[in-house]
This record gives sequence, structure tokens and C-alpha cells, in this order.
Amino acid sequence: MDSLKERIKDDMKTSMKNGDKARLGVIRLILAAIKQVEVDERVELNDERVVVVLDKMLKQRRESIRQYRDANRVDLVEIEEAEILVIQDFLPQALTEAEIDEMVKQAIAETGAESIKDMGKVMAILKPQMQGRADMAVVSARIKAGFSA
Repeated sequence: MDSLKERIKDDMKTSMKNGDKARLGVIRLILAAIKQVEVDERVELNDERVVVVLDKMLKQRRESIRQYRDANRVDLVEIEEAEILVIQDFLPQALTEAEIDEMVKQAIAETGAESIKDMGKVMAILKPQMQGRADMAVVSARIKAGFSA
């Protein structure tokens, strides 16, 4: 099976052939971000680390969207949203609301967490399982809601 990085490179070639400049631009950003980490750390990233890079890119775009909405810049929001769609193509299947709730319940039970003070333990279990499959800010809010319920 091809690595995630290979899949991204293949998609870049396809986008070039199809003349899909918008998609190609995002894929180049992805590959540049991967390359930057590889150069900085002098390592070859495996699929797990590539997902971490993609997840970070998603988080950055979500934050940009929030700021652009606050500034009433719909044009920029649309660009960021389009980039999110391309990045998500390379991430594992997103978790459903029900799956997130169930995983949060299990993690709370597994850690014996009793209050918001134990949130770090719960997040430590959930983050590797959910990386690239859920917005961790949403997960964090769900955990807090679980403690206040």
C-alpha cells in the first residue's frame, strides 16, 4: 500500500494534468509543510506524522476562518474552506458526533477521571485515537460538558 505522502504526490501529478490550480496549490502547501518538518527534524515522516501535519494545517485554517468571519471577509473564508476540503481528502474518515461521545465516555471511564482537573489524562488517551479524525477543540468541549453533566 502506498504511503500517505506518496498518495499526496500522486494527487499533485493528477491535479497538474487536470489543470486544477486551486487543488494543486493546496497540495503544494501540504508537501511543503511535510518537507519543512522532515528538514527540521532530519527524519522521513511516516503516515502517522503526516496526519499530525495535516491536522495542524486544518487547525490553522479553522482559526483563520474564525478571524476572517470576525472581520467580515467572506472572500477569504471561502478560500480557507476550500483548502480544508482538500486537506481532509488525505485524512482518515472523520468521526461522527456519536463516535466522539462514545470515545470520550470510554476515556473518562478508563482514566477514572472525576473532574475537569483530570482532563489532561482524558485528552492523552483521545488525542492519538482521534488525530486527524476530529477537531480536538470540539472534543475538549465535549469532555468539559461530560464533567459538568
